[in-house]
Amino acid sequence: MTLITFDENKQIFHLSNASISYLIGIEKEAYLSHLYFGKAIKTYHDGRKYPAINRSFSPNPDGIPLKTRDFSLDTILQEMPSYGHGDFRNPAVQIKQVNGSSITEFVYDSYEIIFGKPELDGLPATYVEDKKEAETLVITLVDKLLGLKLKLSYTIYANRDVIARNALLENNGVVPVVIEKLASLSVDLPAQDLELISLPGRHIKEREIERQPIQRGTRIIDSKRGTSSHQANPFIALVAPKTDELTGIAIGLTLVYSGNHEMLIEQDQFSQTRVMAGINPFGFEWELGSNACFQSPEALLVYSDQGINGMSQTFHDLLQTRLARGRYRQAERPILINNWEATYFDFDADKIKSIVDSAADLGIELFVLDDGWFGKRDEDTSGLGDWIENTEKLKDGLQGIADYVHQKNMSFGLWFEPEMVNADSDLFREHPDYALQTPGRGMSTSRDQYVLDFSRQEVRAEITKQMRAILDTIDIDYIKWDMNRHLTEVHSSTAGAAHQGEIFHRYVLGLYEMLEELTTEYDHILWEGCSGGGGRFDAGFLHYMPQSWTSDNTDAIERLDIQYGTSLLYPISSMGAHVSAVPNHQTYRETGLEIRGDVAMSGIFGYELNLQDMSQTEKTVVLEQVAFYKIHRKLLQYGKFYRLLSPFESNQTAWIFVNDDQSQAIGFYFRKYAESAGPLRVIKFTGLAPDKTYQVNDDAIYGGDELMSIGLYIYPFLEGDYQSRKFVINEVK
Repeated sequence: MTLITFDENKQIFHLSNASISYLIGIEKEAYLSHLYFGKAIKTYHDGRKYPAINRSFSPNPDGIPLKTRDFSLDTILQEMPSYGHGDFRNPAVQIKQVNGSSITEFVYDSYEIIFGKPELDGLPATYVEDKKEAETLVITLVDKLLGLKLKLSYTIYANRDVIARNALLENNGVVPVVIEKLASLSVDLPAQDLELISLPGRHIKEREIERQPIQRGTRIIDSKRGTSSHQANPFIALVAPKTDELTGIAIGLTLVYSGNHEMLIEQDQFSQTRVMAGINPFGFEWELGSNACFQSPEALLVYSDQGINGMSQTFHDLLQTRLARGRYRQAERPILINNWEATYFDFDADKIKSIVDSAADLGIELFVLDDGWFGKRDEDTSGLGDWIENTEKLKDGLQGIADYVHQKNMSFGLWFEPEMVNADSDLFREHPDYALQTPGRGMSTSRDQYVLDFSRQEVRAEITKQMRAILDTIDIDYIKWDMNRHLTEVHSSTAGAAHQGEIFHRYVLGLYEMLEELTTEYDHILWEGCSGGGGRFDAGFLHYMPQSWTSDNTDAIERLDIQYGTSLLYPISSMGAHVSAVPNHQTYRETGLEIRGDVAMSGIFGYELNLQDMSQTEKTVVLEQVAFYKIHRKLLQYGKFYRLLSPFESNQTAWIFVNDDQSQAIGFYFRKYAESAGPLRVIKFTGLAPDKTYQVNDDAIYGGDELMSIGLYIYPFLEGDYQSRKFVINEVK
């Protein structure tokens, strides 16, 4: 199947598979224009050629005859706009030159079609396992005056509703230039009613869903914190006003990047919408010398005509199978117990072993030793940077704990925070310059810690050496990689003044280099990302670590919102979710063990509490939860996930997991608050086969069409706050 064609006569590129089409035109033999992105078409007959019309105060670029006033860069729909030749909208590329100008003019030069998908140098990206899976179009634009080449890559998969894009800038001139902005993706959409969905949040309240109409003007969703952040996840969706979870058009966009990002949405004077994604230009300057190049991160653009769920499922499958890597990419993940909320820093070997004993008795498969096992670390004011085991706490050392855990037929995991350092540490006393800091100014603390300068190879090498000393001598099966603050005083002690604007990005590149090295060398380890919970939950990190801690907030009711919002983009197999103690340590709310278990089972399941504080009745419930999850683990981690009822819209939440052949499904229903004389609720499922017959909870039998069109009453009637129900649905053959 040919995925990319070029019509020489019409000067039109057509990227298409059985589901989607993406059309690009060349206007006036110079300017790259966007024509269409949406449902697949067989043949294009030029119906989207931009009308030639004179618009007052929209200038005509040089080279267009003066008598022709019907073409302006200020009006046409473009693919990679620059600034200074009549387009007054936000540019996708800005280059500062030696004469002080930032005006560029990139015009069409050539194209190449490549089978498969090239890797990106030093950056995470989606990939192919067979070149027949995808084709890549590389369009080269040139600024002849500056000797710059801008190579725009578009990859279309044969069987996925996604376009992967990136930009590579080459300086073939004789003098350096400074990149002030280089978007990974820019696309202009024609006038239409659209709404914007984004995932704002904050620590312990990540990825809330916000939906609003797109109006004239510019909306920017960004992070300047050095990470993708709790506050603004690098994801947006553009949807039709009537689009819901199951019907309507949705276009999703994410950036495969873990640092400062910018998602820009601009509706212009004619109600056309420009959408852009890339490295945040705020505080960014990159000196590009002669014969050097700069690679942007990858952006992923998804189309769905089956509602927001359809968009999410495309993202889920892509990120799970063609972004995440390694032996755990699609492996069933273990049920874990983490000691953090059970002990915090107050533990010794005996206390840890008692937790392990209780966990083993309940069938839990992985014990994770969290913060406090290293250096001088009895509180969070000291020890970071000194990754040497604390044998005062652990009398037989880490290996003693690892051996004890393994003897219980459990796996052993360990917490690290490699990017941070405390002032009270041997590393900082010996190398204070290793921390990010601005000369002559004070150093901000957060959680009493500083950020190590990972833009520097020698800093990364020191931390890698310390980690290797642990990993090479202790039998470790799992690592939780944490990061508990954002970047301030971003200045590197060894970079010159002209290169300080590069440090944010060089930090991320250095981090990726270190992650690539460690996760490849220690590929037997299951790596989990974390940043104060969900502060770096992004597609870039997922490339190295197949799961992340979704949020430090373990309250079941808050987690309904957090996990629902996270699922708009990220697969369930990437979302760590734990049952914790009550009253909850973040909200002080008391919820039943059943709903805590049902919420946590809707992710990578685990516990984070002191099992010894539980009654025998509660331990029996845990045994049942663990047994249930083990039976249904594959379905709950890798089944097709549908959202049914949103916690952002009502008192109810519901979702369902369906296996590939639609022979089995598990639905969950949650109600936050009791209602006096409340209505009897009906839940309707989706994703089932309408012509199949199913048994629900080993009880009544229904047709798939009945379960989806008629539905079931939530019964027995729910009493009290914070209630949940499970529906185990099996095909009757």
